[in-house]
Amino acid sequence: MYVQQLEPVADSLGLSALVATLPLLTVLVLLGVVRMKAHRAGLIGLGVAALVAWLVYGMPLGQTASGAAQGVLFGFFPILWIVVNALWVYRMTVRTRHFDILRRSFGRLSDDPRIQALVVAFCFGALLEALAGFGAPVAISAVMLVALGFDPVKAAVVALVANTAPVAFGAMGTPVVTLAQVTGLPLDTVATVVGRQTPLLALVVPLLLVFLVDGRRGLRETWVPALACGFAFAAAQFAASNYVSAQLADIGAALAGAGALVAVPSARRPASEPVRVAVLTGVRSEDLDHDDPRPEILRAYAPYALIVAIFSLAQIPPVKDLLAKATQTFDWPFLNVAGPDGDPVGGNLFSLPLVATGGTLVLLAGVATAAVLGVHARVAAREWAATVHELRFAILTVTSVLALAYVMNLSGQAATIGHYVAAAGAGLAFLSPVLGWFGVAVSGSDTSANALFGALQVTAAQQSGLSPELLAAANSSGGVLGKMISPQNLTIACAAVGLAGKEGDLLRKVLPWSLALLLVMCLIVVGQSTAVLGWMLP
Repeated sequence: MYVQQLEPVADSLGLSALVATLPLLTVLVLLGVVRMKAHRAGLIGLGVAALVAWLVYGMPLGQTASGAAQGVLFGFFPILWIVVNALWVYRMTVRTRHFDILRRSFGRLSDDPRIQALVVAFCFGALLEALAGFGAPVAISAVMLVALGFDPVKAAVVALVANTAPVAFGAMGTPVVTLAQVTGLPLDTVATVVGRQTPLLALVVPLLLVFLVDGRRGLRETWVPALACGFAFAAAQFAASNYVSAQLADIGAALAGAGALVAVPSARRPASEPVRVAVLTGVRSEDLDHDDPRPEILRAYAPYALIVAIFSLAQIPPVKDLLAKATQTFDWPFLNVAGPDGDPVGGNLFSLPLVATGGTLVLLAGVATAAVLGVHARVAAREWAATVHELRFAILTVTSVLALAYVMNLSGQAATIGHYVAAAGAGLAFLSPVLGWFGVAVSGSDTSANALFGALQVTAAQQSGLSPELLAAANSSGGVLGKMISPQNLTIACAAVGLAGKEGDLLRKVLPWSLALLLVMCLIVVGQSTAVLGWMLP
């Protein structure tokens, strides 16, 4: 049995924590300073984590390799299993041109560019985040806004800022699933607390979007539909994450937000000519005026309806219990780790939810989508393989970061850092979202930031007397605000709208909003750690 040590370097917690941060510092420097590709930085960081675990913490090489392998498997299944199948569904809609029909349908909902920003970037972007995440919502939303006539810079900024509130539950809840896995906290508990933080952002973001599109006039003229959209989104995200399923939180929120917009009469009024001239300075796509047959419009919406239906069916208790029977839990081979107190850690066991996982349910929806859209089985299979090829570097990145996180957690490196950080005491509640924000700003992924810092947050909370669930959730909730300034997302946004090389210009436009919203989240978490907002927690 390998027993974790907290102070392996000269019996000093401070020196040990300094050495334990080397893998994280390596990744952050390679990404943020050297500007190395994320998958290479992740692999090098993994190598550093393994060396620290072996040479400093005394973890046997066999157990170190076994722990890294467990992280790789978790990266593949369920995380990448969700992403691959979700993007596969999207690729089939593009191939059959039903995605163009969907885009034209959105354009006909309202000719007011401020409302279009809410429909496309906030609501549909949230739906894309729910299904795929990992940069897809920003790219697709920005392209759609440019086609509607938005200036490319404004389209990119709106898409980046909109991609905040849904991120914690993106890719069928992947960030919170990862957070629960690396911290050992129950998924329902983590999702419940996150679902009492990020909905507060959803109340603000739509108002911010109409301000970004049309300044004070936009806020003055469209605050009612913006507030209705944000309130419906927030209410649905809270209800789904607390009482239904983390995987359905963003899907329900996106649909509720869109429904609220359609229901508000002022959202459907034609925009005045001064507004259209001031906002739509780009070139409007000519195919927007093409009339699509109603059956084809219904088929364009069908993939998303199928996903909602299948996930909803999977939440019915008898069905949920039946799917759960296929879950395999077993002792992970060549791994026998105990914490500093001598008790075995949860990582010695591994659960493999073969059917009761988001990726498998999306795969079923994808098969049904292929049938509805008339995609031949051979073509659908080729599209699936092409999706895997397209994501090959993302696959390397995710698996290497998860392997790094598992090595750090199992060797005791994360525990050492957590004990040291706990010295911040009550100030830890304010700093907790900042750590998640920083992790996402560098890695570009709330999932990666949760894997890197989740266990650290829990250890620090336990040592400082704060709620582990609160700080773990704060890592994810703060992280969503780092998404808009991450180099990966900025690059994706620029590439989507034809602004390659203008990442610095976009960063200057979105950084103030990222910092302002981060401050709001920090204050929310501080309030929730005290009697002021403590009543909000379960």
